[in-house]
Amino acid sequence: MTDAVAVNGRCDRRFTALAEAFAENFRSRGEAGAAVAVTLNGEPVIDLWGGFADSACTRPWAEDTLVCMMSVAKAVTALCAAMAVDRGLIGWDQPVARYWPEFAAAGKGGIPVRWVLDHRAGLPAISVPLPDGVAYDREAMTAALAAQAPLSVPGKARAYHSVTLGYLIGELIRRTDGRSLGRFLAEEVCGPHGIDYWIGLPPELHGRCAEFFGETAGTLFDRSDPDSLKCRAMAQVPAEDFNTERFRSAEIPSINGIGTARGVARLFDGLAAGGVLDGRRLLGAEVLAEATTEQWHGREDLLGHTRRMALGFALGLPGHLAMGPSPRAFGHTGAGGAIGFADPDAGLGFAYAPNHMYSGPGISPRLSALVDALYAALG
Repeated sequence: MTDAVAVNGRCDRRFTALAEAFAENFRSRGEAGAAVAVTLNGEPVIDLWGGFADSACTRPWAEDTLVCMMSVAKAVTALCAAMAVDRGLIGWDQPVARYWPEFAAAGKGGIPVRWVLDHRAGLPAISVPLPDGVAYDREAMTAALAAQAPLSVPGKARAYHSVTLGYLIGELIRRTDGRSLGRFLAEEVCGPHGIDYWIGLPPELHGRCAEFFGETAGTLFDRSDPDSLKCRAMAQVPAEDFNTERFRSAEIPSINGIGTARGVARLFDGLAAGGVLDGRRLLGAEVLAEATTEQWHGREDLLGHTRRMALGFALGLPGHLAMGPSPRAFGHTGAGGAIGFADPDAGLGFAYAPNHMYSGPGISPRLSALVDALYAALG
């Protein structure tokens, strides 16, 4: 991008360096269109957007532009699961099959909800060939997962459930609450609090969406090694579909949450405050504390990344400062560079939502520049 790219919004004077880093992303770090937001102790202190909502650079990014934030949705799905625990609908250590009897097939009767959320259920990929487009068929996806045997020893092997986690937790919500996960989220969290974020975007909002684009080589969607566990895990999700109405309208709770950085930052600020958003409690503090307690720290087998995992939430990782310096920070990154996280120590929610996928190694330099500037300002 060039110096001519407009950056709009609001920024507290304490965080001028972050605004400058955001502008520099467009000048020198390959940003196309993006938004960044920080809510600090309930107050919005950063709400910036800029660039273009399309790859042709013809449609300016607007204040209400929506974008797919990919696996940031896993943290939102984890929140829905924790709310279900708080309401007594499910239990962390109860077998999934208690709520979903068909899931007991092929030796899975003892797998608890906990292992689904922390990626130890042994189901990172579907083991049988399925037809094209099956990612849009919840019944087919959940039936396949219920029928298959684990691909590794449950409770021991750690493999990122990149797509399957959302279907598994979504089915638990549906079986116990009666609503889909997307509807639960809309009616219990985002709707009542005016948060622009959806898993299953209403048709009337598609016109606000930014195009999500970029090279897939080097990302989760790289299909160059079809026999790898990573490719098998993503086999049901066509990479070329990300900008279709079909993809945006679907509920694929692991990957297709669509919203604004502003909304996601507000949500995570409420979680940083112990689960209280706009003065109303989303879930009990004890349940949230358990949901954000480390379950394991080490290398996982699907991407080969080192992670600290809680129950659906990723935790701050020493030396990997995508969520700042606090080991208590929790949230999730999204393929391409997005992130949403809560930092209880600093009392903030942070979100960054780009439309041009980052495909290099490690943390996107665009993201790290923003996070570094934020914490430098906080001292």
